[in-house]
Amino acid sequence: MGVLFAFQKPFRVYPGDEYEDFAIPAGASEKTEWVFARLMYPPAPGYRWGRGARRANGRDWTEGFFSWTNDYPRADRHFVQAVNRLTRLSARSVEQPVNLNDGDDVYNWPWLYAVQTGQWQLTDAQVVKLRDYLLRGGFLMCDDFWGVREWEIFEASLKRVFPDRPIVEIENSDSIFHTVFNLDDRYQVSGEWSLRSGIPYRNGGSDVHWRGVYDDKGRLLVAICFNSDVGDSWEWADDPRYPEAYSALGIRIGVNYIVYSMTH
Repeated sequence: MGVLFAFQKPFRVYPGDEYEDFAIPAGASEKTEWVFARLMYPPAPGYRWGRGARRANGRDWTEGFFSWTNDYPRADRHFVQAVNRLTRLSARSVEQPVNLNDGDDVYNWPWLYAVQTGQWQLTDAQVVKLRDYLLRGGFLMCDDFWGVREWEIFEASLKRVFPDRPIVEIENSDSIFHTVFNLDDRYQVSGEWSLRSGIPYRNGGSDVHWRGVYDDKGRLLVAICFNSDVGDSWEWADDPRYPEAYSALGIRIGVNYIVYSMTH
């Protein structure tokens, strides 16, 4: 354990596409059992949706602002609080942005969350690193992308990671939906933005899907929340305007995915 901590990248806060000045909670330097690791990634050309898009123009994606920072760090830190309340895991109070280009650092973080992956475009080196990470036992949760166009952008990179492994619908009977909570009754998790628009989906993505990629032994390597915004359900869990039903499901999904990744 001590060797693992010795090689982990130090905690750092990046400017996000929604938040730039976010107070750091107590316990940020604690050595804990689990850390919320957020995947950093380069954007698909010409696709920079988000409040930070204008500020991101001409910048390096490794310095924040881009779509990988959506909901960050508010969603991450709210979810960590739920993990500490609802499980026996000791979770660090702050997140860890992870860049696949940073040597072997990704192997120190066995659970990765990637948001708005309908806007990513992994490099050849990142494809190789991510495949190796996942086949060694890592786990990736992809979330908050909507509609045909974003699915095609997402799939283009993931198919380069696993050209020989299909993306399939996860069956209700799969243990990922029953590790802590029984989640047979799942529904579309809409974002906070739906409170203003009155429409619970984006880009025509009205049909929710819970998809995944499995290894040869039937372990989920990648869990995909398509046409849902689970991250917003964490980010806005403390806002009385945001429907409790969304946060109730979103938090349970996240907890199940974490526990599954640590036990399979």
